Amino acid sequence: MHERSDYWSAHHGEPAHHGEPAHHGESAGHGRMRASRADREQVIDTLKDAFVQDRLTKDEFDSRVADALASRTHADLAALTADLPASPASPAATPLPHAPAPKRRRRPENVAARRGTRVLTAATVLAGGAWAAAWLSQTDSQVLAVLVWTLTIVWVGTVILVGSVLLESRSQRRSAGRLPREGRPRLSPS
Repeated sequence: MHERSDYWSAHHGEPAHHGEPAHHGESAGHGRMRASRADREQVIDTLKDAFVQDRLTKDEFDSRVADALASRTHADLAALTADLPASPASPAATPLPHAPAPKRRRRPENVAARRGTRVLTAATVLAGGAWAAAWLSQTDSQVLAVLVWTLTIVWVGTVILVGSVLLESRSQRRSAGRLPREGRPRLSPS
């Protein structure tokens, strides 16, 4: 069904077919360079393409992928695809020249949430620092007690205020594009 490849022949004791060029640019000295993970993944992608095009059997594909993962040099990798013809890139894999590559959609930032979190963090650190200072100082100073309780009350107010802003921001984001409850058409049970 499949003609035996150079790779298959070399690893199974059969005569190899010579004369076909390597695909991965094995020039003088380049073959001895260490291969990176990206190099291995590129060869595995080439092997996948060849398998999908029915140029490799399942056993050949599995064996070559295992060897690609264990390869250390560019020469090792080049030997795995040397007998495979260069295939044109699939149309689905290459974007059209005039069309920009699709960008990954990011969730829109919630600026109110980010700012609110920063304010809460700063207020918590400030109030916590005041309480820690009062506890560590172990003095009965009225000024320190008033300062600590004032900062605690400011912190509670900040938590309530920022929490309400965050809840309002969340409800606005969830209801974006919907009509307000009063403006929605109602179905009458007639």
